[in-house]
Order: sequence, then structure tokens, then C-alpha cells
Amino acid sequence: MTLAETSNPQNHHNPLIALNYEPALQALGNDYYDEVTAAEFPQLTLRWRNDALLPRLGLEPQTVTDEDFITAFGLFQGRKPLLALRYHGYQFGEYNPNLGDGRGFLYGQVRGTDGELYDFGTKGSGRTPYSRGGDGMLTLKGGIREVLAAEALHQLGVRTSRCLSMIETGLALWRGDEPSPTRSSVMVRMNKSHIRFGTFERLHYLQRPDLIHKLLDHVIDYYYQHLADKSDKYALFYAELVKRVAELVAQWMAAGFCHAVLNTDNMSITGESFDYGPYGFIPTYNPYFTAAYFDYYGRYCYIHQPSICQWNLEMLQVPLRAVIDKADMEAGLAKFSEYCHAEYRSLMLKKLGFEQLDTPKADELLSLTIKFLQESQVGYHQFFYELARTFSVKWRDEPGLVLSSSDIVPPSGTDGNFDHLCVLYHQILNDFDMEKMDVIARNLAYYNPKTALLRPVIEEVWEPIVQEDNWQPFYELIKTIQSRG
Repeated sequence: MTLAETSNPQNHHNPLIALNYEPALQALGNDYYDEVTAAEFPQLTLRWRNDALLPRLGLEPQTVTDEDFITAFGLFQGRKPLLALRYHGYQFGEYNPNLGDGRGFLYGQVRGTDGELYDFGTKGSGRTPYSRGGDGMLTLKGGIREVLAAEALHQLGVRTSRCLSMIETGLALWRGDEPSPTRSSVMVRMNKSHIRFGTFERLHYLQRPDLIHKLLDHVIDYYYQHLADKSDKYALFYAELVKRVAELVAQWMAAGFCHAVLNTDNMSITGESFDYGPYGFIPTYNPYFTAAYFDYYGRYCYIHQPSICQWNLEMLQVPLRAVIDKADMEAGLAKFSEYCHAEYRSLMLKKLGFEQLDTPKADELLSLTIKFLQESQVGYHQFFYELARTFSVKWRDEPGLVLSSSDIVPPSGTDGNFDHLCVLYHQILNDFDMEKMDVIARNLAYYNPKTALLRPVIEEVWEPIVQEDNWQPFYELIKTIQSRG
């Protein structure tokens, strides 16, 4: 990747600025946002550009220069107004009315070639009315972590925001959770919407049911268009949001991902991952793995994520009662666990190689797999990768051959769960015709990449950047993730 530095951009046609921006949220009026000015930075160096996203914007990567990215997303030329969105939220279960976009803004909204509307949202672009005494900046390491997480989650089949660009800004920042001074960055996130559960909660706090109704109509018109002409569109919207969130959290669980900060202001109204803070991928199956060092009581630990998301949806019912019948929302939310379990089972079966299985065998296989992972503390991601790497049609011959050439086999006879797992896997393979073995092998290879974004992996690419400004390991890791390696 070619890096670019600039202080005096040329006045040439910039395809990023020339995109056909739609003032969708802006048209709602300033009850929902504040117009803000971006910070000015002493030095701008493009560190990451996500060329994989450009075709979705109707752009060919070779027609967009590094300087175009810097002019658009570092100098913020050519786009006004810039909007800091207003919202509240439940943070660790306590309502906080002092929130809002504190270090970012909505840069613009663009219609993709797929017909969907996408937001460009910044992070680390300076102070806003909601910075609450902060500097409005993002550390370089924080930017790197979000770029990596978004690409990893996307490749693992999780509905997620993605990073369009990351620019180093030349500022030195002081942080309590990083060795300081530390380097700074500004990142641009691309996703369906930055409207949050907390956007509605703020309007309820202000006792503005009219604004709730207006915002809900906007959300349905832009993000749930297939419901717009239905007579019961509001109840259907909430029921579909429940389904989207339930499936999303199941995707996290199957991917071994812990979001870390599932406050309602970090929950998207379109059911996408974003704003995950100090996330972590579980190294082993520990249900109580907690990603955030400040989550002292494990509220947002790995195993609590489904119940927390369900609780957040329940809290969202409070503002939505201004428009939607309470009984309709309760009926919608009652299906959360069913949706979540069905998606989780489907995804885990794919990781085990199978598109579908009879329910009793599927449940038994998942139960034995989780028991083995939890009791043995074999690497969560390593287990599935080894299953893919060593898979053989010979496993149909006898149970003792299952995983026999892998690096995770316990000593013979020392793990009853493992033995039972191998017997059942052997039996299931024999339920399928021989020609299905290739399909199973392909599923295993596709859903279980070798590279897992564990914290030591992130540190391995961060250290060369800190020590010698060597970005090559970072770019190689991104390339590996994007190729599902």
C-alpha cells in the first residue's frame, strides 16, 4: 500500500467528494443533531484505505488516490454540514442523558450500487458539544483495532460496520489505558445507519413523542422499506428488529466475539455491529470472558451478550410506546431466544461442517462440542481450524480416527467428552452419502479460518508500528483476514 502525506491538496476532481450524497438524516431537522466543525490536524498520513468497499460506492479503486482520501476524510473538504448526532443511553444499566457524538460526526450518506443507503461516520475527528471534557480524538491503536475487528467480523459472516479509511493525524494523545503520549488517528466507518437505540431514548427523556414518531417513520422508510406500506408497519418493524438483533448476537457468539460495551447507545437500529470498544475474541471457551477491563462485574461478558441485547430491546420499548402498542412489542420480543438459538445452532453446525442436521443430533453435537471446549480449554478457534485442517473421509471408518492427526487430541481415555464427540461425529458422517464429504470439507475450510484476531495477534502488528513505524505486518494481517486465511 502506498502511503501519502499532504498539507496542500491539489484542487483536482475528488471522486469521494463528488459522490451523490443524500441529506436523509439532515432533512429530519436539527432536533436530532448539531452542526459541527472538524478539527485541524498537523500532519495527515493515510494508513488504511478499504478498496474492497469502493465498488459498492460505484468507484474503481484505481480512480481514487490516497490524496483523495486525505482531502475528504482528513481535511474534510467539500462536505457541509457535518452532523454530531444526539442520543442518550443506558450505560452498564444506568441511564445517562449526557451522551451524543463526542469524537465523531456524520460526514455524509451515500446510496450504494446495491440500492442501500450508507453512512460515513467519523471517529477521532475532534470536539463536539458532547465531548464532555474529552479531546474528541482517537488513538492510532484504537483505529487499528476497529479496522481489524470490522474486517474479521465481516469475513466471519457477522453483520457489521466496516472501516473505509484510517488516517494518522500527527497529534500526541494522553490516555490512562495506553502508554502515553500515544499516536492519534481519524477513522471513517461505513454502515447502514448511526441511529441508535439511545437516539429514541433521548427523545422520550425530552418528552417528545412527536419526534419519536417522525424518527421511526424515517427509519422504516430508509431501512425497512418493505414494511412501509403495511398497515401494522410499526409492530412489524419492532418484530424484525428483534430478529435482526437476535441473529446478530448469535453471530457474535459463534464467532467467539465479545463486544465489550453493549450499552444502548452502542446498539444500531438496523441491527449491525458497531462501536465495540475494547472488544475481544475468546481464546478458549470461557463463558465469563470479559473484554473490557472496566467491566468489573462482568455485565457484558461473553455469555451474557444475548440476555443483555434482549434487555436493551426491552428498554427500547419505553420510547417506542409513543407509537407502537406495548402488547405488540412484547409479542415480538418473546421470540428473541428462539431466533437467537436457531441462528447460533445453524452457524455452529456450519463450523462443524454441516448445513443441517436432525434436531436431536444437532443439539447433542453442539452440547458435546461446547462441553469439550469448556472442560479441556483447547483454543476455541484452534479446535475448529484443526477440524478443518485434518478432516478426512477415513473418519467414516472408525471413531478413533476423528481428529487423530490434529494437535488437540487428549491422551487416550482421558476425556470422555472428546471420545463421545468423536463417536457422534463418526456416526453423523455415515448418515451422509460419500459425495457429501466434499461439501463438508468445503464448509469446514470456509467457516474456520486459521487466523483468529486474538489480542496477542493485534499486539504483534502494533509493536512494529510503535518501534519502527513498520506497517507491513498490519497490512499482511489484513490481507490474511480478507482472504480467510
